[in-house]
Amino acid sequence: MHKDGIKHKSSVDFSTPSQSYYVLQQKDCLELLKEIPDESVQLILIDPPYNLDLAEWDKYDNYIDWASAWIRESYRVLSPNGSMVVFGGTQFQNEKSGDLIELIHYCRHNTDFRLVNMVVWYYKNGMSAHRYFANRHEEAIWLTKSSDYYFDLDSVRVPYGEKEMQEALRDKRLVPENVMKGKNPTNVWEIGRLNGNSLERVGHPTQKPLEIIRRFVKALAYPGSVVLDFFAGSGTTGRVCIEENRHCIMCDKDEQSRSFFAKHLKNIEGDMFVHPYIELKGLNAFWEKVSFEPSVSQASEFENQYSANH
Repeated sequence: MHKDGIKHKSSVDFSTPSQSYYVLQQKDCLELLKEIPDESVQLILIDPPYNLDLAEWDKYDNYIDWASAWIRESYRVLSPNGSMVVFGGTQFQNEKSGDLIELIHYCRHNTDFRLVNMVVWYYKNGMSAHRYFANRHEEAIWLTKSSDYYFDLDSVRVPYGEKEMQEALRDKRLVPENVMKGKNPTNVWEIGRLNGNSLERVGHPTQKPLEIIRRFVKALAYPGSVVLDFFAGSGTTGRVCIEENRHCIMCDKDEQSRSFFAKHLKNIEGDMFVHPYIELKGLNAFWEKVSFEPSVSQASEFENQYSANH
């Protein structure tokens, strides 16, 4: 299909908006989720509390019972071709701890979510350890409602080195035009953790690097679509959405989230490549400005025709 220029049925026709909109509210995630219409969000991108007792927002008596509520609501608000990305870890400590293994098990046996990938974030800089092997990676799971999820690989391809490029162009199994675009980044991403003196830092203890969030946003949400982060933390997702022309809904119980995000906005002031962005004070105002009806292409018709002819 790709060689013959036929679109996949999951492709979306979109137009890049002239400005992006965002909402940032201080409230519980379930309170926000219940206010969001069905199938209105293209990408849910969250880094939930791990129940490590880091602060008041990181304490839950029964983690999976609490998480199951926002998982169910996430499935409801996610668009048919949308995706959900959840950051986490796999170090199970006790029945109260929150880890991706428990979340995967719950999704597999209690929801219709599909697990497309587990992405491993590998970093060389980290804490030392004496009672176990020092951690140098974290994980994120990518869930979808169906096999017809939106995915833009070309937007996140990684450039080949000169020698790699020559070898790839000689490989008859590869399409030369795709080789020129770059290679698939795979599901292992080597991206450094934020140092204490990083210019990206805004003060949040578990802030993720922009590059990680950007790759998910660009690959799984098309320009003008809605991205939801109901554990906003530092607001990194909101910043990336502004920079990449996506609309964003954020919330966090932590009252500091707004001051964190204000620092992000200050960091992008004066960037001539950032399109205008506007904060809206509530979800009603947001949905008045943002349409959540995706302009799905007629690719399914072409795909059926292609299948019939091949």
